Amino acid sequence: LSTKAGSRSILATLVSKAKRINGRYERFLERTFPRFYVLYATFTKGIQALFLEVKEIRKIKSKMSRQRLSVQQLPYREMERLRQVWRGCAWDTQFRRDVIKAIPIGVIAIPPFANFLVIVLMYFFPRQLLIRYFWTPSQQVEFLDAYDAIRRDLYPDVVESLALVARSLPEPQLQKCLQELCAEVQRGSQPRVAQLYAVRSLFSGSPLGLNKLQVSHVKALSQVLFLTTHLPAFFLRHRLRSHVLEIRQLDRAMLRLGLGQLSEEELKAACYLRGLNSTHLGMSECRAWLEQWLGLSCKLQ
Repeated sequence: LSTKAGSRSILATLVSKAKRINGRYERFLERTFPRFYVLYATFTKGIQALFLEVKEIRKIKSKMSRQRLSVQQLPYREMERLRQVWRGCAWDTQFRRDVIKAIPIGVIAIPPFANFLVIVLMYFFPRQLLIRYFWTPSQQVEFLDAYDAIRRDLYPDVVESLALVARSLPEPQLQKCLQELCAEVQRGSQPRVAQLYAVRSLFSGSPLGLNKLQVSHVKALSQVLFLTTHLPAFFLRHRLRSHVLEIRQLDRAMLRLGLGQLSEEELKAACYLRGLNSTHLGMSECRAWLEQWLGLSCKLQ
């Protein structure tokens, strides 16, 4: 017992000494290299956020196992947390990709004071080498804008594919409605929810059902949702369907929670996931857009 107590005392002393040294190191960075200190602080907070995320995810999965819950039965925030880690037919794996991307940075940072090298990498190659946990607030806005620009460039291809298919629809009235919608969007207007809801039946069978779409159309939709296109057609359709169903489940959980319960960060993240660049929008604008989105999404079968 005395040996264990002595070991714990030595360990506590070493930890305390390491904290003091690290504190001096941080103050030195802040005084001497203020710009690098911002990156260092971002890196430190990122590591903490990453470990908290892992801990939270383990807690949620333990709860699911203990209470025999499915993903769809979880509250919105827990479902959203698992969205990035669940490896199943319906859940994306962004968190796993983030972890894999972070491993080399973590290995580099292991030696004493080697995190200075990590800071250099953060400074010169932030978007290429680092995951979202290690982006500064200004970088988050910049990089989300960059990714949205890629997505926005693909929207015309999706609408053009839709317009081409609309020409061969068998029902003249619905064909006219869809063609007018496509033309409206191509002119830069945003259609009303009622207009979109009116053509919903066209997407349940040929030629606009997901299993009947041209591969080029499926690839464009996948790219818009940041999904890989380097898969055979069957897997592309399966992945796209899974991703859309995931968003639908999140929509219903969000509706149960209520938009008024979401923070500004949660509102912006929800809009961005669904295709709207929310980095420069306020809470009221995000909430108004999500109300329209949910007004359509939660009516669809």
